[in-house]
Amino acid sequence: MSKGFLSIFLYGAIVLTKTSGADIVFGMDKNAAIAIDNIFTVNLGVKKTERVLVFSDIVRDEENIGTDERERREGSRRVAALIAEAGKKFAAVEYIEFPSTGSHGTEPPARIWKAAFGVNAAKKLEMAGILGPLLKKTATPEAIKQAEDVIAEHKAEAVNCIVALPNYSTSHTKFRDLCNRFAGIRYASMPLFEESMLSGVMTADWAKINERTVKLADTMIGADKVNVKSKNGTDITFSIKGRPVKPDTGIITAPGSFSNLPAGEAFAAPVEGTAEGTLVIEWAPTRKLASPIKVTVKEGRAVKVEGDEPYVEELRSAFAKNPLFGNIAELGVGTNEKAVNPANVLESEKILGTIHIAFGDNSTFGGTVRVPFHQDFVYFSPTLVVTKDGREIVIIDAGKFLL
Repeated sequence: MSKGFLSIFLYGAIVLTKTSGADIVFGMDKNAAIAIDNIFTVNLGVKKTERVLVFSDIVRDEENIGTDERERREGSRRVAALIAEAGKKFAAVEYIEFPSTGSHGTEPPARIWKAAFGVNAAKKLEMAGILGPLLKKTATPEAIKQAEDVIAEHKAEAVNCIVALPNYSTSHTKFRDLCNRFAGIRYASMPLFEESMLSGVMTADWAKINERTVKLADTMIGADKVNVKSKNGTDITFSIKGRPVKPDTGIITAPGSFSNLPAGEAFAAPVEGTAEGTLVIEWAPTRKLASPIKVTVKEGRAVKVEGDEPYVEELRSAFAKNPLFGNIAELGVGTNEKAVNPANVLESEKILGTIHIAFGDNSTFGGTVRVPFHQDFVYFSPTLVVTKDGREIVIIDAGKFLL
C-alpha cells in the first residue's frame, strides 16, 4: 500500500482511511480478518525477517466490462491493499499495482520482475536482451536458460514470498516458474479474487485439504488414460502418462512452493495430441452461460466451437488467433469442501467433486505448450475414471468424490 494510508484492523470491521481523497470503509467479519492473517502465518509461514511482494492490477480504460465486473475487480484491489497492509505485522511488504494485462497467462510487466528478483537481476536480463522476449513469451530455450542462470545467481536479492492478486492469472507464466524454481520464492496466486472468499472458502481446514489433495495426486500419477464424462454430453479421453500430478494444497511454506489461494485441487498437463472427444461448457469463468457451448477436440486441440451463446465468438477468436490456444492444457480435480461458488473459476475449480479442463499454456507444470493464454472451465457432477497399471479407478462418480 502506498504511503498516506492508515489502517485499523478490528475483528468485526476493517476501516481504511486515506489521508487525501475519500475514505474507504467496508465491513469484515472475524473469520475474514483471521483469513487475511492466515495467508501470512499459515499458508506462507512468513518470518519477521522476510520480504513479501504483493501486487494487483488496475482496470484499463479500454476494457469493455460491465458495472458488476468492474465492482468485483475493484473489490479485489481493495483486498490486495488490505492484505499488503496486514502483512506489515509479520514482515516487510511492498505493494504494487499495474494496468491489467488482458488475459490469463500473460507475463506481468517489467517492474514486477524488478521488484521480485531485484534490481541487479532485472538489469542483467534487460541488458542481455532477454527480458523483452520473456515478457512476450517468445524467448528461445537458450535465452530462457540464460535467464534461469541470472535469477539463480541473484537469488539472495529476491523477495521471499509473493501474493499475486491481479485479475488475470500469473500462475502459468515464466515469471512464476522462475520465482519458484530458481529464486526459491514462495508464491500465492489469487486471480479473480472476491472479497466474499475471505469469510467463505478461505476459512478451509488447510491441513485436511493438504491430506486429501496429496492422496488424490498419488492416485492419479502414472495414469495411462483419463476419461471424463457428464450428463450434459461431455465425454473426453486423454493420457497423463509420464506427467507430474501436482497437489495445490494452500500450504506454501517450503522454499519455491506454489499454490492458488483459495486452494484445493490436484492437476496435471495431459500429453499433447492425446485428447479426443467433446466438452460441453455451461459456465464461463465468472458467469453461467445462457446456453451450453460444445467444443469438439481432436488430436489434443479444440477444432470446433458451437453454440448460440455470445461467449462462442470469444473462444473462436482466441483459437483462431493461435491454434495452440486450443491445446487441452490441464486436468484439475477439486478437493475443497468449503468452495461453493460456481460463478468464479478461482473458487469453482476447487469445489469438491468437480473437475476442470483448461485450454492453452501448460509449460509451467509439465507440458510443452508456451503461449500467453490459459483458460479453465469447470464441469459439475462429472464422472472421472483413470486407468492405471491396467486397472480402472473411479475417482468421482456423478459428482461424488470417492477417495
